[in-house]
Amino acid sequence: MTDIVAAQKKVKPKVPKIEELIGEAKSVILATLNEDGTPASSYAPFVQIDGGFQVLVSFMARHTRNLRDRKRVSVMVIQDELAVKQIYARDRLTMDCEAVVVDEKSEFYERAVNALEAKHGNIVKMLADLKDFILIDLQPISGSYVNGFGSAYSVNADLTVNEHKKGAHGQVEAEEAK
Repeated sequence: MTDIVAAQKKVKPKVPKIEELIGEAKSVILATLNEDGTPASSYAPFVQIDGGFQVLVSFMARHTRNLRDRKRVSVMVIQDELAVKQIYARDRLTMDCEAVVVDEKSEFYERAVNALEAKHGNIVKMLADLKDFILIDLQPISGSYVNGFGSAYSVNADLTVNEHKKGAHGQVEAEEAK
């Protein structure tokens, strides 16, 4: 165990590339809670506008009801596993968010649906016209970003890096991340 701790101390953290990771990703992983508190995981294609993550989701999926009724969600954007050399070191951003249902008559709804269509194709307009699909804005609260061994950061609501985490169990290093 001492060798692992010594190796961790020698690892230099890598510069966070949160915007790049978000820009390359097409979907987010969602961790929601059912009415009885049971965790439920899923995914949804997304876009990012004004700092939030927007998803167009159907009530046929339980995560939609969970998002609408319980509002809290953990969202993960993770690097494509085909693009990594080391599967244990995939870049990933995990954010605790609040889910807000977007009014379909609002200007923001139109912007988000147009952005989703530009990113994911013509199917988006068709889905948006279906009665069981709603747009949800996942508004970040706080989270973490990992981009390799010994390279983990806490992240603010505006997706800026707060500080580098160091140690075998995520103890926070006193220095600000650069």
